Amino acid sequence: MANLFLPENRSELMSRISSKDTKPEMKVRKFLHARGYRYRLHVKELPGTPDIVLPKYRTVIQVRGCFWHQHSCPEGRIPKTRHDFWAAKLSKNVERDQKKRWSNIKHLNQ
Repeated sequence: MANLFLPENRSELMSRISSKDTKPEMKVRKFLHARGYRYRLHVKELPGTPDIVLPKYRTVIQVRGCFWHQHSCPEGRIPKTRHDFWAAKLSKNVERDQKKRWSNIKHLNQ
């Protein structure tokens, strides 16, 4: 498949993709709120700026997209076009997630 956008146009399109208030995040928030849980959103004081924080339970929830973080479900599959590019890019995401997860756990235990 041909590249449909110039780099300037692609950058503009990608900048519009939201990292907050995504559909999966909104579903989780609605689920929690309907069951009486109260939470804070995107607490910058915590490592990794978790999506949802349940202060009463000292718990955080990170809502991760299956595609970008390669979860084991049908949505987490690698595209057929430019397979090598996507495999390398997505494996770096997974590697970064693991490093961040372990560094955050170490930070919280100190």
